[in-house]
Amino acid sequence: MLKDFSVQALFMGVLTAFVGFASSFAVVLQGLHGVGATDAQAASGLMALSISLGLCAIVLSTVTRMPISTAWSTPGGALLASTGVVEGGFNAAVGAFLMCALLIVIAGLFKPLGRAVAAIPAPLANAMLAGVLIGLCFAPVKAIAFDPLLGLPIVLAWIVVGAFKRLWAVPAALGAFVLILAFGVDIPEGALGSIGQALLPTVEIVTPVFNLPAFISIALPLFIVTMASQNIPGIAVLKVNGYAPKPGSLFSVTGLFSVVSAPLGGHAVNLAAITAAMCAGPDAHPDPARRYWAVLICGVCYLIVGPLAGVVTTFVALAPPILIQAVAGLALVGAFSGSAMAAFQAPESREAAAITFLVTASGVSFGGISGAFWGLVAGGLMLALSRFVQAARK
Repeated sequence: MLKDFSVQALFMGVLTAFVGFASSFAVVLQGLHGVGATDAQAASGLMALSISLGLCAIVLSTVTRMPISTAWSTPGGALLASTGVVEGGFNAAVGAFLMCALLIVIAGLFKPLGRAVAAIPAPLANAMLAGVLIGLCFAPVKAIAFDPLLGLPIVLAWIVVGAFKRLWAVPAALGAFVLILAFGVDIPEGALGSIGQALLPTVEIVTPVFNLPAFISIALPLFIVTMASQNIPGIAVLKVNGYAPKPGSLFSVTGLFSVVSAPLGGHAVNLAAITAAMCAGPDAHPDPARRYWAVLICGVCYLIVGPLAGVVTTFVALAPPILIQAVAGLALVGAFSGSAMAAFQAPESREAAAITFLVTASGVSFGGISGAFWGLVAGGLMLALSRFVQAARK
């Protein structure tokens, strides 16, 4: 195994971990806060996810000798941010995280469930995702309106750096946020001392509460979004690069790690999609059989960063919330544009996709159930009606 190590894989692994964490941790924090987590619970969740996905990546890549990258569910974080607090508060959200994790495990073990998720029309799944993401994607504009001197540098850093190297656009926006926090925001006296105290890892065990509204509003949409936007594309990335793992076993293992992280506040561990391409491609190593070392290095980096989640959360809390929301929104622009394009590409399903998108994006809950679920239901009924009418005309 050591003979497969390379300096090239080392650099790619470190880069992948940096990009993966820096580009989306803000989304995770916003999501956890959105469903009622305190700062301490959000820090605990971020730490649990970082450590869990690091261990999961190391285990999977060591066993398979393939570059099986893992990540937290970034679209899932955006879903949580748009869902809001459900009946039972954050305890109910944690219960929903556990139910989602079990669904992922079952989807890997029980093939019909996996097929059922894959059978959800892609335009509707993408429309639901676009509706979930659009709320956070408005945040950069709102940040500029809130204070141009604070919001504009973040957006400009993202635009300028992204024009030359898209991969570094979100880290650049995060760097601008850090500079603004250091030099442009009045930090309360004694706040820096709280950062020093946060060096100790924050562990908050949350007792899960199980109820139907949380299952329908959080667990089910989170399961669908995670499978459709992370796990299935993650398998596709591996196949494109010449790897052929067994999807079911990978899904189940990520689900088990999600079960472990849920009581600590972590919402979902899954296969990586975007960062997977970094470790599975030739940039990690010319020899495909040696690229798994990039994932091993990446996993180790996540294990190192995880205990520092409390520092990250405390530091971010010093700034106006809209600024870190702006960073999160910029991180989701690519995902939003991709899902919106896929949702409205086929003319025959365009109206159904539009209904799914609008109901989801409205953020309106009915009967305590979030708009993401009702958007999928409304779009599905519209698509079924459209297909029935077309069949009747033939």
